[in-house]
Amino acid sequence: MPTMWLSDAQKIGVAFCSGGGFFLIGGVMLFFDRAMLAMGNILFLIGLTIIIGPAKTLLFFARKQKAKGTAAFFAGLALILFRWPLIGFLVELYGIFVLFGDFLGTIASFARNLPVIGPYIGMAVDRSGVGRRNTELPV
Repeated sequence: MPTMWLSDAQKIGVAFCSGGGFFLIGGVMLFFDRAMLAMGNILFLIGLTIIIGPAKTLLFFARKQKAKGTAAFFAGLALILFRWPLIGFLVELYGIFVLFGDFLGTIASFARNLPVIGPYIGMAVDRSGVGRRNTELPV
């Protein structure tokens, strides 16, 4: 099966990000288990760094437009490590939405093309307005 344009190192980064996502989901399912949430965050950050590179990762988190999201993400991570997992997860979730909010439209358009559940996802996206972020601008 042909793969996408990812190098071998980037495939490893995707595996780290996926593992981080699974640990985050597991941490939430186990009533905000601090160790699993922390491991998920660390794996996600390692995977992101491997996928896009260290310099681009630093530039992504250091952009002036994303300062609020970066601060919220790392404050949430610190709260999780300081034994406040529920509050830390909520603060971190806000930071993730601010950081990766522009990417949600791309994810929604990809999910629309899934074979069986794509039309249902498309209807949900159209109702929520995630897919049309800047289409209503009068420019």
